[in-house]
Amino acid sequence: MTVTEKPRVGLMVGSPGDLPRVREALTLLRSLGIPCEVVVASAHRTPEKVRRYATSAAGRGLEVIIAAAGLAAHLPGAVAAQTTLPVIGLPLAAGTLGGLDALLAMVQMPPGIPVATVGIDAARNAALLAAAILAVRDEALAAKLQAYRKKMAAEQEAKAAQQLEALRGEE
Repeated sequence: MTVTEKPRVGLMVGSPGDLPRVREALTLLRSLGIPCEVVVASAHRTPEKVRRYATSAAGRGLEVIIAAAGLAAHLPGAVAAQTTLPVIGLPLAAGTLGGLDALLAMVQMPPGIPVATVGIDAARNAALLAAAILAVRDEALAAKLQAYRKKMAAEQEAKAAQQLEALRGEE
């Protein structure tokens, strides 16, 4: 497990091979100043580790858990069943269905055990959703998120202007 000071977000993956696929979430969380930890735990191969992690998370100060998995994608649901913390499911493209199986598994949780789910391989959106959840009670983080969105909008506008100018030049 990789730990920074007093983690607020837990980032879980079902296998070591998934770690590179969640790097963007980890990078974004850190850039927003959100301490986080990363753990590899499989709902199928190491279910006791998943249980221990989920049941101890709130007591250790975690406020949100992002659980990334592909294929059957049971990790987010297994975690959500063991904690009342918000759990964000991050479906990963894997196998012959390219992540659709993981996405459907996550959004079809039984009543009473919700998992908030982002798009397939949408690590950045998982991090942003975790940040938004934390920002409800953290004004400084809310300001950072607002600045992030303003920067994103400005970049979009600049890119659009550049492309429109290139189109005009082709006339």
